[in-house]
Amino acid sequence: MPQEAWLPVGFALPGGGKMRLAVKTGEEWQIIETAAHMCMLLAKSTLATRWADAKLIELGTWQQFKYGDDAIYAHTSSRTSALAPLSDAPSPQNKSEALAFAVALRETRALETSAALHDALYVEALSRLLPTYSLTSPLSDDVVLGTYLTGGMQVSVYSTRRIRQLLSWLREAGLTEVIAKADLKGASQETPDVEEAAQKRAPFSLAGRPALEGFFLEHVIDIIANADRYRALGIEFPSAIILHGPPGCGKTFAVERLIEYLEWPSFSIDATSIGSPFIHETSRKVAEVFDKAIKESPSVLVIDEMEAFLADREMGAGSSHHRVEEVGEFLRRIPEATAKHVLIIAMTNRLEMIDPAIQRRGRFDHVVYVGMPSREEVEGLLRELFSKVPTEGLDLAKLSGVLAGRPLSDVAFVVREAARLAARAGRGSIDAASVTAAVKSAPSRTKEEPSRRIGFVWDEQNGKP
Repeated sequence: MPQEAWLPVGFALPGGGKMRLAVKTGEEWQIIETAAHMCMLLAKSTLATRWADAKLIELGTWQQFKYGDDAIYAHTSSRTSALAPLSDAPSPQNKSEALAFAVALRETRALETSAALHDALYVEALSRLLPTYSLTSPLSDDVVLGTYLTGGMQVSVYSTRRIRQLLSWLREAGLTEVIAKADLKGASQETPDVEEAAQKRAPFSLAGRPALEGFFLEHVIDIIANADRYRALGIEFPSAIILHGPPGCGKTFAVERLIEYLEWPSFSIDATSIGSPFIHETSRKVAEVFDKAIKESPSVLVIDEMEAFLADREMGAGSSHHRVEEVGEFLRRIPEATAKHVLIIAMTNRLEMIDPAIQRRGRFDHVVYVGMPSREEVEGLLRELFSKVPTEGLDLAKLSGVLAGRPLSDVAFVVREAARLAARAGRGSIDAASVTAAVKSAPSRTKEEPSRRIGFVWDEQNGKP
């Protein structure tokens, strides 16, 4: 889907090309497609200079131009060379592509030993991973390599059993060659099974959500980590879960953190990918996703905006034949998938719309409300986020009071924006002034705003336009 571009369509680019559309965007970078269907990486001068200072690029080989007040550096790649953020890069299709990435990782680390690369831009033509220096939690290089190989799953490349399950085309000898070519340093080379991994890795945490963290620890992670103990008492696997609450309360954030911790394949059912206007087609797609999740088990299946599929069959349009068929497909497959070690987590903002048959225990044993974060929860998330960057003179108690009741995404944005403002001002740490400015630039979007009248002004006294 086209994204908001810095440059207008048709803008004359260095080298004679013309701007067509933005493919991927970041705060200080964009990947665009030209009218000649070439890919070009654009970077603002602050980010490009940072890469040059780390010797990752040579600014003299990049094209430079100005648009408005911004100085922009550009690098063109052919369509046959990979150019994408690592979080969205397609998985390699053969060993040669895997080896090319491993070399890029090795060459990057030879020059830049400390920057996190989980958020990097993979520029195959330069054999580089260019970090974007975001404030998200970093990953070790073995997980960075595993993430690329699997097309986005955060799993260590040393988890050979899981990697081999996901990459049928890559033989064990080929995987060993890719790891050797990457020349990884300081990464654990153990290959634990699922239970051992759950016991040995760092404890699961959910910053800003202690109650939900405790629920996942007790009802999901402990059952997985101590499977033999639970199995002896008749509990084979965690039950299916519904998370419900207002938009922006952090449901998706929590599920993503759990999936990252488990390092299991994840699958999604949502209106964008599954919904179809054709009769029987939605049910067929739902069945396909369940089949894939079962085949890759243990795995996680996320049902997003479940009211779109599982609305009460007695309500309005929900009583149509094809809607009854869709609900019936879920009723049949949920217990089957759980029995075959698929962790099912559904999310909704409208629990009252969900068909009662779906909510019965035996399908979804747990229905958990996730509200907007309290002051204490916001302060916990702030401490987690600010612990990763240098700070100076921050009053987190006061800041958490200002942000309490707002979505966790707002909290994370304020931290990122404060970091950006501090960097722009040439400061070496995030200070109170940067945070104050960031809060002012991020007004809450959850409060009711006055309606906007378009095209006419209503005359209240006379009751007409």
